[in-house]
Amino acid sequence: MAVNRTPVLKRCRSLDLDPTFLGYDKKSKRTNSRAGKKMSEYGLQLREKQKAKFIYGVLEKPFRNYYERADRMKGQSGENLMVLLERRLDNVIFRMGFARTRREARQVVLHKFVTVNGKVINVPSYQIKAGDVVEIKESAKNMQRFKDIAEIAGGRLVPEWLDVTKEALKGTVKAFPSREAIDVPVDEMLIVELYSK
Repeated sequence: MAVNRTPVLKRCRSLDLDPTFLGYDKKSKRTNSRAGKKMSEYGLQLREKQKAKFIYGVLEKPFRNYYERADRMKGQSGENLMVLLERRLDNVIFRMGFARTRREARQVVLHKFVTVNGKVINVPSYQIKAGDVVEIKESAKNMQRFKDIAEIAGGRLVPEWLDVTKEALKGTVKAFPSREAIDVPVDEMLIVELYSK
């Protein structure tokens, strides 16, 4: 299985991205050496795609599959793409505050700590549906790891499309997120332009 092992702050610096969108509270003191230089249209499109891939932890081939699926759906391809990425199980776990970062959320899912509608799911890319109940497995709720996470991620705002009971480590997906509810700094129209060439 391919894994992206790029240092987070270094990648954030090269993509001109704030690490807080990934759940990291660190800041890089270095500056990007290419900052201020003019970028071509293709460069801007490519950077937006790389940003979306990096934020959600998706590699090239699955990302292209998401785009093709979004293109076949009704509505705007760019918005559909962002909603599909936001509906990933690892992202939902991160949004609910059951993990500090999306990478940690992915690990929580892979270690079989998560149930969806009472069934253990260990696929980070699993697509959540409206009405699904996502919960940390009963046997894992007392683990020190989740107590530590609750302290750190407790102050994080939960999006309105999710309903979370933090004490019970349980949440419900009320509806699919709208584009306005997704606070990710990605211009999805540039990604659509890139793929439609």
